[in-house]
Amino acid sequence: MNYGMVFYILGWILKVEGALLGLPCLVALIYQEPAGWWYLLGAGICFLVGTLMTFRKPASRQVYMREGFTVVGLAWLVMSMLGCLPFVFCGDIPNYIDALFEMVSGFTTTGSSILPSVENLNHCTLFWRSFSHWVGGMGIVVFMLAILPILGGSTMNLMKAESPGPVVGKFVPKIRSTAAILYGIYLVITVTQIILLTAFGMPVFESICHTFGSVGTGGFSVKNDSYMSYSPALQNITTVFMIMCGCNFQFYYFLVVKKFKSAFRMEEVRTYLLIILASIVLIVINIQGMYPTMGETIRHAAFQVGTIITTTGFATTDFDKWPQFSKTILILLMIIGACAGSTGGGIKVSRICILFKTIRKELGVIIHPRSVKKIQMDGAPVAHETVRSTNVFIAIYFAVFFISILLISVDEFDFATNFTAVAATLNNIGPGLAVVGPTGNFSHFSYFSKLILTFDMLAGRLELFPMLLLFSFRSWKKYN
Repeated sequence: MNYGMVFYILGWILKVEGALLGLPCLVALIYQEPAGWWYLLGAGICFLVGTLMTFRKPASRQVYMREGFTVVGLAWLVMSMLGCLPFVFCGDIPNYIDALFEMVSGFTTTGSSILPSVENLNHCTLFWRSFSHWVGGMGIVVFMLAILPILGGSTMNLMKAESPGPVVGKFVPKIRSTAAILYGIYLVITVTQIILLTAFGMPVFESICHTFGSVGTGGFSVKNDSYMSYSPALQNITTVFMIMCGCNFQFYYFLVVKKFKSAFRMEEVRTYLLIILASIVLIVINIQGMYPTMGETIRHAAFQVGTIITTTGFATTDFDKWPQFSKTILILLMIIGACAGSTGGGIKVSRICILFKTIRKELGVIIHPRSVKKIQMDGAPVAHETVRSTNVFIAIYFAVFFISILLISVDEFDFATNFTAVAATLNNIGPGLAVVGPTGNFSHFSYFSKLILTFDMLAGRLELFPMLLLFSFRSWKKYN
């Protein structure tokens, strides 16, 4: 383990966080809120700790896979632990464990909250909660790679450790250029949604916060009822942008460079859109009569399907009151999740595709034992290593899922609450059903359960392995 490089990168990440904490200070200045001083103190703490950690440059700047996964796991944990301090300092969330839960929920773009009311919070707190979605959506380390040329040529291992999906590739030869392209696309989508929401009547501050939540597929709102009180036009705009950000961003890169055939050959994107369309149709059929008009029925169905499969977590209606068939569809969408290479969570559509192709291949081998068939995606064979890692990921995913349900069951909530609380946090969605439904929150859980669910949020956002490797003794051994 190259400890020097691990601490050096973490130090730079904390300095970046210190700089980012200057934005809620600016918001506090605009709204003349004294809480801004506490955010300034939080920024100072991050910058001081980061400066101490980067005071000495490491002798070796090599980042192998072990360092990559360790840095990513620690980065998200340390940023959350320090990033939540202003919540405690200003009194908006006085308990540290609650503040940590809220901050992890923000950075991991989960959107689960322990707050029964958000409308009483300071504007700077509302902004920091939502802005953490935007930073975490594309990835904290990817953000750093896009703006800081501090590393050598081994940054691919950092990107692999943080980026969602079974395969991580480069758009262009340089990793920093790839990160910059990703954030360029991300920024254009963000600005476009802010303009549209503002143009259709949403106040500027609310437009910015809700755009951070939908583009980052996070789900923190500045309203207690989420999106329920907004106009149909604003709900429809947000539906479109949530679904857009659940797509693999490589799809948009292909469109930008005019590789249209490559874009529309992406099997994962086609499957993702087909799942959305099928789910909307089935739910509309199932909930007919619950709303005055067919247009309203379709709008609510489309919004909830979009917000759940992209793991955003906004709500336009209390879907906990929908029929069991519709709620079951939503639970399945929670588990499937968005595309790889998107800002969404869940298992990812690409892994689901590979899983079903593997099942079909194995059934074919039973019938024709001597046949040799390769699994293909986008017209190209899928490497055996990718298939193996997909199978291992899904096995670990369900192991963590059911162990988490077992652990939080000590709080004596019903099975629907426990199951969907874990589904909502491990898949970075936000709301679940019953106690943690769209009109509920996670404040009722014990501190022990909140810590378990906090781990689930981090593990889900980082695709399990970086967080699990932090508990492996071999990860911390020095190189011989």
